[in-house]
Amino acid sequence: MEILQIVGIGLTATFLALILKEQKPAFAFLLVVFVGVSIFLMLIGKINEIITMLQRLAVNAHLDLVYVKTILKIIGVAYIAEFGVQIARDAGQGALASKIELAGKILILVMAIPIITAIIKAVLGLIPQ
Repeated sequence: MEILQIVGIGLTATFLALILKEQKPAFAFLLVVFVGVSIFLMLIGKINEIITMLQRLAVNAHLDLVYVKTILKIIGVAYIAEFGVQIARDAGQGALASKIELAGKILILVMAIPIITAIIKAVLGLIPQ
């Protein structure tokens, strides 16, 4: 099971980071970042499977792929921003983490504008004039 490997790697890195933190805090931080990125890379295949499945469902449901791709990009921005926020907080940079979080939220809002516009147009089309 992949989750056992991921948890094992994560716990091993945690223990190593705790030991390294006393002697070389910079190396401990680099270890945590490296392991975090490695875990993310281990999941790239699964992420690709999810994207392919959602695109197939959208085609079968006759949805415009532009909206599906936009939603997938929004989800990607949310995950990447959260990853950056956690790394910044682990480094003790709470203020920087907040700025990353704000940037992620703003980018998500900007990317959602076409979808919001389409929903508003659809609702307005249902209202008799």
